[in-house]
Amino acid sequence: MVLVQVVAEKYKPSVEIIEYTRDAPRIIASAGKQTLSPKEFHEIMESMNGEKTWKWIRELIRRGHGSPLEHGVYTFHITCSRVASHQLVRHRIASYTQLSQRYSDKYLREMIKIIGEKLGVIPRLKKPGREDYQEYSRLINRYLETSPGYDELLNIVSEAYIAPPSIIRTKDKAFLIHLLKSTAAYYEALGKGISYEDARFLLPQAVKTKILVTMNARELIESFLPLRMCSHAQWEIRYIAWSIWRRLVAIHPELFLYTGPRCVYMENRVRETPCSLPDLLGGKCEFTITRCPELVPNKGIHKCLHYASTDPWSVSEAGGD
Repeated sequence: MVLVQVVAEKYKPSVEIIEYTRDAPRIIASAGKQTLSPKEFHEIMESMNGEKTWKWIRELIRRGHGSPLEHGVYTFHITCSRVASHQLVRHRIASYTQLSQRYSDKYLREMIKIIGEKLGVIPRLKKPGREDYQEYSRLINRYLETSPGYDELLNIVSEAYIAPPSIIRTKDKAFLIHLLKSTAAYYEALGKGISYEDARFLLPQAVKTKILVTMNARELIESFLPLRMCSHAQWEIRYIAWSIWRRLVAIHPELFLYTGPRCVYMENRVRETPCSLPDLLGGKCEFTITRCPELVPNKGIHKCLHYASTDPWSVSEAGGD
């Protein structure tokens, strides 16, 4: 059952939490205490109430004791571009199951369906053959001849592709047209009998894909979130990381309030008392580190953190990987 779903514009990635270790904070806190206590684990668990759970998790953060965090596991369903999925799978301490690109026509066919409606045509979408693929290509080209406006193009293209922030801000109609032309070329190739495996070479990396991701709390807190929530991360993977963090904080604030970009992770490793990401963002805590791991000096870290937390579709963006 889907527990939390991000509702966003079609051209943005989306994140769902599918399943997670329900009692992860208490298990993790108890595991941390077990390393220092001769008591049996079930005794520790029975006495681990809410206040003690917060206390022991903060202690794990201060000590940099990561292994207890591995007992909390989280599974996400993410829709994103192929660009972002290639970055996701670089995190090796995780499990992934991704939609095969040979079977990713669902998004493209939804786009063809809308184009057909615009032209008053009902294309055959179930079990298409070579003639149908040729028709898809012709429909796209016919549609482009109608000179559609930017907003209409964006609505159609967003069925199958992630649109970069720079394209949304500048309303770059030519970019969207190129995505449609590439799709037409893809279906033209299929219509000629070229295999899915080969025809997909024509599709842009912006094409949507679905990927199931399972990570434990240690990978999330020590690796994925610090690296991918940072302002230096590429905009799409950063948006996904912040979306994941917001959902995690909603269910397990004890574990995830104190994590964030690398500056936050580094700051909380040296503070006497960890400071939550919302408090750092709100200025209730000051950064004490002289610079962040990305070499931003102390006086610039707060501004950098605010930039990282902002929706990339609403700010000027250079981006990296």
